[in-house]
Amino acid sequence: MTGGGRESEGGEEEVRGARRIPGPRGAADDLDLASVPLPPLPPPGGTAPDEAVPEQAQPASASGDAPESDAGEPEADLGPGPAAEAWPEPDPWPETADGTPEPPAPDPLVSSAPVVLPHQVLKALLGAWALSACSAEETAAVEDHLTGCAPCADEALRLRDAVGLLHTDGSLDLDPTLRTRVLDGCFGRRPARIPVPEWAAPYDAETARLDALLRDIGDSEWHAPVRLQWFEEERRVSRRTTVAGVIGHLMAVDGLLSAALGLDDPLDGGKAPLDPTERTETYWSATRRPPTRAVREPWRAQSHELIRTASFAGRNVAETSVSYGAFALPLQDAALDRAFECWVHGGDIADAVDYPYPAPSAAHLHRMIDLAARMLPAALAGRRSAGLAGPAKDLVAAGAPGRSLHLEIEGHGGGDWYIALDSPAAVGAPERAVAQVALDGVEFCRLVAGHISPVEAAAGQEGDREAIRDVLFAAASLSRL
Repeated sequence: MTGGGRESEGGEEEVRGARRIPGPRGAADDLDLASVPLPPLPPPGGTAPDEAVPEQAQPASASGDAPESDAGEPEADLGPGPAAEAWPEPDPWPETADGTPEPPAPDPLVSSAPVVLPHQVLKALLGAWALSACSAEETAAVEDHLTGCAPCADEALRLRDAVGLLHTDGSLDLDPTLRTRVLDGCFGRRPARIPVPEWAAPYDAETARLDALLRDIGDSEWHAPVRLQWFEEERRVSRRTTVAGVIGHLMAVDGLLSAALGLDDPLDGGKAPLDPTERTETYWSATRRPPTRAVREPWRAQSHELIRTASFAGRNVAETSVSYGAFALPLQDAALDRAFECWVHGGDIADAVDYPYPAPSAAHLHRMIDLAARMLPAALAGRRSAGLAGPAKDLVAAGAPGRSLHLEIEGHGGGDWYIALDSPAAVGAPERAVAQVALDGVEFCRLVAGHISPVEAAAGQEGDREAIRDVLFAAASLSRL
């Protein structure tokens, strides 16, 4: 083709009289709005009539040629001639009844009706809807469907609740009461055929908590240094060992309960000493190599066997005597003593490996404090016989109320106890109280464990100063390795 798209002279005359078909219109986003000329504004002070706005002329190109059409080719020069005069005028708007022109009807708009989707598609969109990942049309369709479909509404509710659990800002540590709540729920549905005795529950709980800590630490942390502390007479004593050494110590002393129940003693049964400190030293010296995490399995198996045997033995086993060498305790108190030591040494291990380790439950801690309070009169009498406490001031018959100290334990596991001061056989009574000591429950247990000295104990004191000092030092003397 030549001549700017004209094939012949005759063809030029035929094209000249026909309407020009415009090229395709570009999208609004593709237009260069800055290059489009704006119509002139009317003069200030009033609005110009419609006919005053001049018709916009096409700007000429830089070369002076005719402007190109939308299709990219130069427009045909219609010029003054018959073809130009024959260009049809647009049809006028129809007039209304009052003579004004009626505008043409607007183009039909897109319908705003909700999207109609089949049931299977809507069901598949429930997950995205719960995550707020659907479009506006899909959200409207899903929510409209949920008003009439009960199965999908239930599924949507479950998915929305599950989305609420997808939070990453919460603590990763388990709730310390989770195990108790799960066990309570299980036992509530199906009670144990042979339940754990109530007096053995603290030992069961504390061994389980310590075992959970041991499962969480790495191999290298089993060799982390741990310093065990206790009081002897008037001074603090300590011994350095490792995490594995602490578990070996617990297993060696738990062997006293095993022997009382007729089970195997981890030490040589008939030749092993009864004193807890001597048993521990014997166990540590007998191990040719430093203990490792392999000690956890026999310790945990031993604690399970103790609890199982006590559960099957019946009620009378609670009064079985357990000898500690210098003194003896009934099995129910010995199990409580072992639970207390398991918690204390569990805290020592947790401090060594930087691990959170809360106090026992309030009910279990209350029973541990009660055991220590019941042992205080005998400990006080022992210190008095050794010349470490003041003399008795008012001896009374066994079972009679005697001079007492009011021990008030506040906070977690708290309560009130009255400690007989002059004779272990006397009964503490409120009317004979000559002094009062107030302590936090965990603080009192730390004093009994030998982790703080009587002087460091933050105690509220009132009354006989000598009685208060004797009782605080007697509480510290209950500690041992």
